[in-house]
Amino acid sequence: MSKTYNVAVCGATGVVGRKMLQVLEEHDFPINQLTLFASKRSAGKKLDYKGEQLTIQELTEESLKPPIEIALFSAGGDTSKHFAPLAVANGVVVIDNSSAWRMDKEVPLVVPEVNGTVLTSDEKIIANPNCSTIQSVLLLAALQEAFGLKRVVYNTYQAVSGAGQAGLDDLANHTTNKFPYSINDNVLPQIDVFLENGYTKEEEKMINETRKILALPDLRVTATAVRVPVANGHGISINAELEQDFDISNVKEVLANYPGITLVDDPAHDRYPLQTDANDTDDVLVGRIRRDDSVPNGVNLWVVADNIRKGAASNTIQIAEDMVRRELI
Repeated sequence: MSKTYNVAVCGATGVVGRKMLQVLEEHDFPINQLTLFASKRSAGKKLDYKGEQLTIQELTEESLKPPIEIALFSAGGDTSKHFAPLAVANGVVVIDNSSAWRMDKEVPLVVPEVNGTVLTSDEKIIANPNCSTIQSVLLLAALQEAFGLKRVVYNTYQAVSGAGQAGLDDLANHTTNKFPYSINDNVLPQIDVFLENGYTKEEEKMINETRKILALPDLRVTATAVRVPVANGHGISINAELEQDFDISNVKEVLANYPGITLVDDPAHDRYPLQTDANDTDDVLVGRIRRDDSVPNGVNLWVVADNIRKGAASNTIQIAEDMVRRELI
């Protein structure tokens, strides 16, 4: 009989936490016992997993210990900063979806298709990247491997679900409880807080995380992150300057053959990636692939993914699956 694991989901009642339960079930992750944690106000509520009603427990300092072996965190950075070290001290492997550990030099930042090989049995905290970064680096890793990368320009069109339930509520109810202005009939060129350099924290995350995941610390990257009135699914325009010349047909072939990427590029029939096509899928969709003649070896790409699924829940679980497959846990 193949091995099964005792798994905890921390932040189980949130948008990403609920999606984690769905993905765990769909992927048939080898679970022996599943434990759900959330805040005190959610304790006692129930969530369904494989037809069974599981009772949510309050996450406390005593929660994450054996027999739990793997803890999937999606409860915010402050919670992760406090509880992840406690879990690790008890021998639990933590895969964290917040930004708390991403730029820690001792913590791997992982998209399994891109850099899963950095994982070892010594890892106790593994960071899940920003949702926009995840869908972008799949493409960039493929291009880097085939042609080399010189410079990347991101322009994002990010759904309100990236801001959690409060963002979804603002869109549905025409309120401004989460966003500084109405998201209805608007696009907001601000995601997260502004930094002294004029960039937002979201933009800085994409820049720094891209360099770390691709192991290209000197890669020239810039970003503009924009919130759009779409419920779910992030769109990103990527302009990349490559080291080597290329044929567009070769670029399409490279991307189509890379794991986790689906090519949707048929302009003659108005076929290109849409948020509705990416909804509730694990793949990243790419299209509108064309040469940028304004720079040497430039290429433009349009990429769409489900930010709650591949951009958060699925990537977290794929990390766990990779570690299980390689017997690192």
